Amino acid sequence: MDIRTQKTFEALFALEDIRETLRQRLPNITGQEDERIIREGVSKVRTILDDLEAGTGTPQVRKIAGTIDIRSREETYINIQPIQAAGRLTPEARKALIAYGDGYSTCDACRKPFRLDKISNPPIAPFHEQLASFLNMDDARVVPGARRGFQAVASTLVDKGDTVIVSALAHYTEFLAVEEAGGIVREVPLNEQNLVTADATAEKIESVKQETGKLPVLVMMDHFDYQYANEHDVKGIAKVAHQYDIPFLYNGAYTVGVMPVDGKEIGADFVVGSGHKSMASPAPSGVLATTSEWAPRIFRTTQMVGDITQRKFGVKEVEMLGCTLMGSTLLGMMASFPAVKERVNHWEEELKRSNYFIDGLLSIEGSNVASEYPRKHTLSKVDTTHSFDNVAQHHKRRGFFLSDELSGRGIIGEFAGATRVWKLNTYGLSWEKVRYLTDTFQDIADKYELQVKRG
Repeated sequence: MDIRTQKTFEALFALEDIRETLRQRLPNITGQEDERIIREGVSKVRTILDDLEAGTGTPQVRKIAGTIDIRSREETYINIQPIQAAGRLTPEARKALIAYGDGYSTCDACRKPFRLDKISNPPIAPFHEQLASFLNMDDARVVPGARRGFQAVASTLVDKGDTVIVSALAHYTEFLAVEEAGGIVREVPLNEQNLVTADATAEKIESVKQETGKLPVLVMMDHFDYQYANEHDVKGIAKVAHQYDIPFLYNGAYTVGVMPVDGKEIGADFVVGSGHKSMASPAPSGVLATTSEWAPRIFRTTQMVGDITQRKFGVKEVEMLGCTLMGSTLLGMMASFPAVKERVNHWEEELKRSNYFIDGLLSIEGSNVASEYPRKHTLSKVDTTHSFDNVAQHHKRRGFFLSDELSGRGIIGEFAGATRVWKLNTYGLSWEKVRYLTDTFQDIADKYELQVKRG
């Protein structure tokens, strides 16, 4: 970690120590001992800030609570980790973490009807309305990750033995959501381009109907899958599902928050997104949105009554277990939302940067892209079996040589030790960083005498 990053963290930590003194005092009363501690704390912060400004000093804090490393990946490196790129927090989200870190901080102003999505201060209720509008759906809830969105829908629609159609590239959490509900997954096969088509989906539905005598109860499909980040024909697949009167769940884990998503234009009955994967939000967070047709079922309220106390909790939504995201997770998501709404309008520029890098990688002889090309997403699976892996076969560090070379140049996030088929994500990188990233891979290729075709 460079010294300026180190001193920034130390300054933040020192301010938190002062904050704790303010928390421990009597309301609006600062005793002599408190004043002494605050003065010493401020003096410490000034010293740290002097070091920060000058870029001098030595590390004074290396661990949090004595055991937890300071995470400085985003400050110190270019991070191309495939699942983290679009989850990087905005400055406003990081501020929200500081202010709302206490466990039930969102519940300070919880009043009747005592439900998360009804809280007006902080403005959680309006945020839910904005989420639904953002996705062009009628109703939305925040959930602890996309997987809990899958779970809520499967729990509502799937009974024991029911069939759910998914992609042959479906995420494991889609499987688990169906399994927990007692259902059975049937996968739509891929074509030669590793894509799921509407025709293949129709054929699978017919196959299930012939095999079981019943139609599937749900079609659940990724817009961009997590293995290749190929774009699948979700609009066509939704149309097929509706021709059979089957509801369609749009898995937008890699789209909601990075590119425009119009649920009704797609034909989705349910839109699921990931906050921590694609909405610059803390984990675990996500969104489940639906239409007015399905909202009464998905967001049904409890009807159960206690046999002794006769207690009723009718306002609590069963699939949400009453309330979902609380505290800093939700407030971080809300704080990032204005930036997220804006950034989806610049998706084409993100794709240009992604393809610039991929083109640069392909200029290294023997390198290929396993995902569809040109790229339609910033997440890509690349194949360097016949380039960097050739080096690895004779290098004393084997496949880790590439990790060493990249980290030594300030780049991390590739699969450590992988030099054959691996994934990366350029989302959110500036042109300056993308050019540096591209030059770095080509420079490493030059170092190990791999041919590079430069324009």
